[in-house]
Amino acid sequence: MKLLQKMVCLFLSLALMFGASALAETAPAETLFTPGTYEASSQGMFVAIKVQITVSDTAITNVIIDATGETPELGGIAAGKLAEAILLAQTPNVDTVSGATVSSKAIIAAATEALVAAGADIAVLDANRRDVGGEDTPKGEKEVTTDVVVVGAGGAGMAAAIMLHQAGKDFVILEKMPYAGGNTTKATGGMNAAETHYQKEQGIEDSKALFAADTMKGGHALNDPQLVATMANLSSDAIDWLDTIGAALPKISFSGGASVNRIHAPEDGSGVGSYLVDRFSAKLAELGVEILFNTKATELLTDAEGKISGVKAEGEDANYTFHCKAVILATGGFGANEEMYTQYRPDLKGTVTTNAPGATGDGIVMAQALGADLVDIEQIQLHPTVEQTTSMLITESVRGDGAILVNQGGLRFTNELLTRDAVSAAELEQEGQYAYIIFDQNLRDHLKAIEKYVKAELTVQADTIEGLAEQLGIDGTVLAKTLADWNECVKNQRDPEFGRSTGMNADLTTAPYYAIKIAPGIHHTMGGVKIDTAAQVINTEGQPIAGLFAAGEVTGGVHGGNRLGGNAVADIVIFGRIAAQSAIDYIK
Repeated sequence: MKLLQKMVCLFLSLALMFGASALAETAPAETLFTPGTYEASSQGMFVAIKVQITVSDTAITNVIIDATGETPELGGIAAGKLAEAILLAQTPNVDTVSGATVSSKAIIAAATEALVAAGADIAVLDANRRDVGGEDTPKGEKEVTTDVVVVGAGGAGMAAAIMLHQAGKDFVILEKMPYAGGNTTKATGGMNAAETHYQKEQGIEDSKALFAADTMKGGHALNDPQLVATMANLSSDAIDWLDTIGAALPKISFSGGASVNRIHAPEDGSGVGSYLVDRFSAKLAELGVEILFNTKATELLTDAEGKISGVKAEGEDANYTFHCKAVILATGGFGANEEMYTQYRPDLKGTVTTNAPGATGDGIVMAQALGADLVDIEQIQLHPTVEQTTSMLITESVRGDGAILVNQGGLRFTNELLTRDAVSAAELEQEGQYAYIIFDQNLRDHLKAIEKYVKAELTVQADTIEGLAEQLGIDGTVLAKTLADWNECVKNQRDPEFGRSTGMNADLTTAPYYAIKIAPGIHHTMGGVKIDTAAQVINTEGQPIAGLFAAGEVTGGVHGGNRLGGNAVADIVIFGRIAAQSAIDYIK
């Protein structure tokens, strides 16, 4: 992926050079730059992004951006788009890429620095900014006929697309953002599954019935039992399917609300979301499937009998009407749409969100327009470990692998592996309504996901517990005793104060020690359109909307009043595949 990012940036820069002479011919007559090549860098989300700009005396002639090390689906996309935008606009002050704001701002800052070094007056460049098109540019009208339209290229949409291709069906996949992944990119833990071959190979006893029971208990029994049973019963098959497309999840650990080790993750412990997005994207590319990015579905069409007949969408260069027999909605939830979620939960106004910017509830609104019923729409989950300045989620695997939570007084205050709603509620009762997640070098060495928190400078680090406490403003004696008491719990495999019995495989004794300040953030909208076990969307009269299927966070009923960590990935993979199979059966 790193090599691919570099190649994309180089390809764009070379392709854009062909237009440089034309730009120079229409540039202002006065000298704007000292000709040459200039470089600068600025800190992105994880790494310093490097920008190299070549100028003549009157024009920017080439832009190369190296965002290697940033998140590929965000930073990599921003690099490609902004290289093109800066060259076309002839100024560094271009629009940021939605969903990649940090990377975009870093690129703009570095480009500005390089151009100033080239002698540019940025105000003059802005005044001479070239019109590169926009919302006022007339769009053409295009009509496309296909079997199925998949709306949304997150995990559920891409899983469905792979299934459709494997079945030989004609389809298109639409994505309103400039990159694939959606909220799947935010998943950091793993995928819950029961009775898998990985569990059997590792001597873990589990059952689909226990998986279903844990899910119902975690969801406060508000879940649809049939949907839960379907997810549990098909979970091991889904793991097998992931194996076949090069997306194996062999590392098994514990996650809050589970009775046994059940959450499946990549071998190296990296975040499951980015891993699956990379693997799904690679598989789609291998199959020759094109995703229509920057193409937002706006309306679902039906015929005189109320059956799905098409989708209207707005693209960058055209307005589309897709004529089809079936639609799979995989548009995600609405956790990034404060206006929408505060309709149902006004108490959450102003709460940070971990959601991708595309999670604005579009699919729910479109389905409602056809009479779709909604389920559990007010059930919105807070994740307990969110870094508040970046809205970055700290994966549950950190706690699952042995980290603890302490308050500003340096004390533990809960069983860290209770369900997310319970841990979030406990944090909100602490001074300042925040906490610190504490771990050591041994845990860092065994969990790759931690590296991105370190690179993003979210961690505080010290060689001693007392040194860590000093940086956090905590009494060192108290924190040292808290760690000593916890290590004794691990030694005895017993936590008499809070009853924690899992995630106790290793103590916290290996320096250096780390802390991340966290608090709850909006993470998952459990409610959405009502579906049945065939992923058919159900209307307010209890009947399926013919030809309309849905999977993932756009739906409700699977998770009830609280989603267990690891169940979102199970949801998107399992019901994404079900939606595809149901659409295949429907259009036969």
